[in-house]
Amino acid sequence: MKKNLNIAILGGGLAGLTAAIHLKKAKYDVQVFEKERYPKHKVCGEYLSNEIIPYWQKLGVDPFNWGAVEISELHFTTSEGKNIKTALPLGGFGISRYMLDSKMAEVAQEAGCKFIFKTVESVVLDETFTIKTQDNSQYKADLVIGSFGKRSNLDISLSRKFMKQKSPWLGVKMHYKAKVNSQTVQLHNFEGGYCGISQVEDNSVNVCYLTHMDAFKKWGNLNNFQNQVLRQNPYLDAFFSEATPLFEKPLSISQVSFQQKQLVENHVLMCGDSAGLIHPLCGNGMAMAVVGAKILSECIIEYQQSNQNRSQLETNYSKKWNAEFTARLRTGRVLQRILLNKTATNYSLKALQTFPIMMDKLIASTHGKPVSF
Repeated sequence: MKKNLNIAILGGGLAGLTAAIHLKKAKYDVQVFEKERYPKHKVCGEYLSNEIIPYWQKLGVDPFNWGAVEISELHFTTSEGKNIKTALPLGGFGISRYMLDSKMAEVAQEAGCKFIFKTVESVVLDETFTIKTQDNSQYKADLVIGSFGKRSNLDISLSRKFMKQKSPWLGVKMHYKAKVNSQTVQLHNFEGGYCGISQVEDNSVNVCYLTHMDAFKKWGNLNNFQNQVLRQNPYLDAFFSEATPLFEKPLSISQVSFQQKQLVENHVLMCGDSAGLIHPLCGNGMAMAVVGAKILSECIIEYQQSNQNRSQLETNYSKKWNAEFTARLRTGRVLQRILLNKTATNYSLKALQTFPIMMDKLIASTHGKPVSF
């Protein structure tokens, strides 16, 4: 057995916080680097599958104590308004990242995790890791987890391949006051993208959409794009006609990349969106981040308690992560291609209406089974 490990987690989102709590409860020294203080909004669908609830409850994380809304149904529509509804086999829940990340950070701090609210500029391994922050402070760690999200300055610092290619995807998020079925997560197609709608805590409704820049750029701004493109879908038009925005302006993130990412970069172990981003139409990116954090935490514990070297840890983690997620990511890529093709979408919808069992299998292919310790 190796000495007790000092673990640095770069990024305090869902994956980073889940790993922090898991590893701290396993008696490791954990420091979480996060550039912004909580609470804060993030561009995110804010829907999670119930597959992660048993695991989270063992960690002392219960989103229903923080106002999470139970969700049991999916409503999908095409840009012309054709639609289908289906029950979600496992069910899920809606909760904002503003609430969830903040409350999980509290759980992590109560467990004994140390939080350092600084921007990390570089990570270098020389026997141990040296982490340098923007104010020129330096920190040491035995292992480093990279959980810094979809796109970060650290991706550039680590010379990650996917950063060399521009991505054409734009993500936009806004909260509204609106009347919706709280038990339904909605997925609405429009020309060049798709939009998710679900209720979160405090009767707020989260709207998050992804669009190709080619579809967006000719409209010049988000307001024009929403009015001229999203509202061509009659369901979205009806929603926006009655909804009242709760933010001064929408949040957005550009160059969202769905390219394959390396799970280990310069010996930094990637987790969450830093490891791989599933297409949002699959509705399960948040749960994937949590399950990925569980897999990585268990691999680190196995490494510390055995004779594994660093290379074996990295190989073991990569093997287990790929076994869990590669098929889901592949399915997500196929579904996105179908959804962005109007003819393919209409044919697919007819098939799903004729054979409803296909919808259940489709949902199952992008979701996992309930996970626990």
